Amino acid sequence: MAQDKRIFSRRSVLLGSGATAAAVTAGGAAWALRPGQESGSAFGFGFGSGWRGGSQPVVGAFDMRTGAEVLAPSALFNSTGPQSFAFDDTNGQVFTLQTVQGGLLLDGEDGPVEYGDRKSAGDMCLTRMTASGITLGHMYLRGFGHGISFGVEPTGPRTYIWLEGRADPESGYGRTVVRVPFKDGAVLNSSDESVRHFDPVPGSTDVCPALDLAGGRVLVSHQQGGLHRLSVYGMEDFLAGRFTPAQTIKAGVQVKEEEWFQGCALHGDYVYVLTGKPYTGKNGSNPRKSGGNTFVSAIDVRTGRPQGRHHVTVAPDLPYREPEGMAVRQATSQPALCVGFSVKAEDRRELTVYGFTV
Repeated sequence: MAQDKRIFSRRSVLLGSGATAAAVTAGGAAWALRPGQESGSAFGFGFGSGWRGGSQPVVGAFDMRTGAEVLAPSALFNSTGPQSFAFDDTNGQVFTLQTVQGGLLLDGEDGPVEYGDRKSAGDMCLTRMTASGITLGHMYLRGFGHGISFGVEPTGPRTYIWLEGRADPESGYGRTVVRVPFKDGAVLNSSDESVRHFDPVPGSTDVCPALDLAGGRVLVSHQQGGLHRLSVYGMEDFLAGRFTPAQTIKAGVQVKEEEWFQGCALHGDYVYVLTGKPYTGKNGSNPRKSGGNTFVSAIDVRTGRPQGRHHVTVAPDLPYREPEGMAVRQATSQPALCVGFSVKAEDRRELTVYGFTV
């Protein structure tokens, strides 16, 4: 996708290149970041000589040398590119979000709507797939947001989708968190009375959630006061409207200006952040021969300290390769931190996913 022109958005990463910010945990400890000093390093952290920037093989709890294909390139219900994905490990399924493709006429509309209008309105298509990429169903979500990150909560006969809601009409990015049941073939509006909006940080923009079902936690990524924050809540408290976060990380990762924020995940003691953009031509800033500029970074939620950053170079020969979303898969005894890539097919974009184990 083309880079947004807004200063603070999905694409503007966690803080500007060369800037300094602080991270704050629930206990109030603060720490500072400084630009990286190592040649070729995208960032560095001011914690003494024991820490060096650059690519680390182990990021948080995951070994980034173990990359393997989890999902082969798979078509979504619409032809547009994927924005993010999430696992339903109970039922062995994968859900994906994408902007609604242009030219469609949905229930209640007077005529077909162009792609740009869909994007700015926050209209998304949700696809449900098998673990091998076979489409099982879909639903349309109008006015919800952009879909940088979301979560899936299977509960008995129902599957709930946690995503952003109440899209900003100027940007198309969400401002609240919602939890809605998946209903195959449905067209749901963010403004419908049935949609309950959670507003943990009033006034925030670019809001999107991720789930840690094993830990009973909700991660909320949001922009506030010109800074990107990541807040962790207990799921029961969140659903009850008690919005005192267990941890809040202000900034936390410093990246190069040309990297775009592409997703986040929460697992165990770490928040994981995905950044990067698609390959450019050979004379551009991100040519294929460079291995791309996709990075996964980890932050310890207990201390706010960085716990590794890795240059992700798996699948270098994909036709088009834009990082799009991350999630933790726990379908087996060994969890995997998974990174999605948007790839080009003949007449559409497809999603492929690679996993990294502990």
